[in-house]
Amino acid sequence: MITHLQGKLAEKSPTHIIIDCGGVGYHVNISLHTYSLLPNTDFIKVYTHLQIKEDAHTLFGFIEKSEREIFRLLLSVSGIGASIARTMLSSLDPKQITNAIASADVVTIQSIKGIGSKTAQRVILDLKEKVLKLYDLDEVSMSQSNTNRDEALSALEVLGFVRKTSEKIIEKIVKEDPDASVESIIKKALKNL
Repeated sequence: MITHLQGKLAEKSPTHIIIDCGGVGYHVNISLHTYSLLPNTDFIKVYTHLQIKEDAHTLFGFIEKSEREIFRLLLSVSGIGASIARTMLSSLDPKQITNAIASADVVTIQSIKGIGSKTAQRVILDLKEKVLKLYDLDEVSMSQSNTNRDEALSALEVLGFVRKTSEKIIEKIVKEDPDASVESIIKKALKNL
């Protein structure tokens, strides 16, 4: 119903802001991520999500549309309500959450206060496909930075191969042989491209 609010920032705290829109003050719940992005100006615009329950109408605000999208995705998971979704977005930034879901990183999601292993697994199970599709991410394991891998990838890019395709193949090679040299990674990748 209310998709965004634009007005004077009347009050701000790490958990909520009050926006004066034409003389009406709206109490908007925010995450720490949004709090950190609040501009130093008096006039702001926030994208909102209105939650209607029997006992309350609650507004949640986000500086970035992408954060609101993730918030809504999290709400679609059984067992995650608005307060846990907001806690998740306060503990990790939206990119960290999407990466954790895309790479099935249960430990990262479980590190958030109020999320147990079952809920973390449910978040990944319910949202992995949506996140991969929505954010155009590849299902690659977020392995520790491997300089040989990075060098091989940039070499293949210079040779004119598509980065995404090369990334998947190199990831597979590195998984099978973590100590592979740059040359052997490139040779193996060229056979598969």
